[in-house]
Amino acid sequence: MPSMPYGSICPISKASEILGPRWTIQILCEMWAGSSRFNDIRRGLGRISPTLLSRRLKEMEAAGLVERVEDRGAGTVDYFRTASAIELEPALDLLARWAQRNVEAEVAVADPDLSSMMWEVRRYVGVANLPHRRVVARFHFADVTSGHDCYWLVAQPGVQADICATDPGVDVDLFLETTVASFAATFLGRTTIAREVEEGRMFLSGDARLVRTIVGWFPKEEYSEIDGIARFDPPRRAGLRSG
Repeated sequence: MPSMPYGSICPISKASEILGPRWTIQILCEMWAGSSRFNDIRRGLGRISPTLLSRRLKEMEAAGLVERVEDRGAGTVDYFRTASAIELEPALDLLARWAQRNVEAEVAVADPDLSSMMWEVRRYVGVANLPHRRVVARFHFADVTSGHDCYWLVAQPGVQADICATDPGVDVDLFLETTVASFAATFLGRTTIAREVEEGRMFLSGDARLVRTIVGWFPKEEYSEIDGIARFDPPRRAGLRSG
């Protein structure tokens, strides 16, 4: 990795020289979550440019963290973590748990890239707890002033849910209006749906069954239920109106 050495023989410093360049750990985490294609990795990261992602992947390959696999017959390229990178999983797991307990919630949910967050959300929808049919939910983010302010969740039995940034043209079963921070905090387990509704930061309407059972299917990140999580507690503001 091209970086200025710390000048220390401390093993942690040496590891930091390899893992420290911006986006390196995030790329590994996106691969950990299942992405292997360039465009999927980029979509999961959100704010990384194609040029920088390409450079980081080459650097990580040179450092022995990533293996590039090209299928000339299919015309595809996949990127996989090496055994060396997989060995980092316990350390990254502990880092995530530490962050959930020690990083203030308002900092943890500040200014996320909404598109990449919603791309991640699709992995965690509790499809098995939804009615055994197609279910469509529309999420409207009242505080978004540019770009997409609506996303549609389309869930069907037995397959991973899909998230659309454009109207899929089918009937919507549930409407959810909220703010980006409120949604992110709920996804991370920093707050609850009941509390966000009570505090006026979330509004639900539509299919009564989906509203009653939302706790069972609403997407929750894998570290959302660890002990000692730092809670989301912003100042109370005026409630939302359905959009």
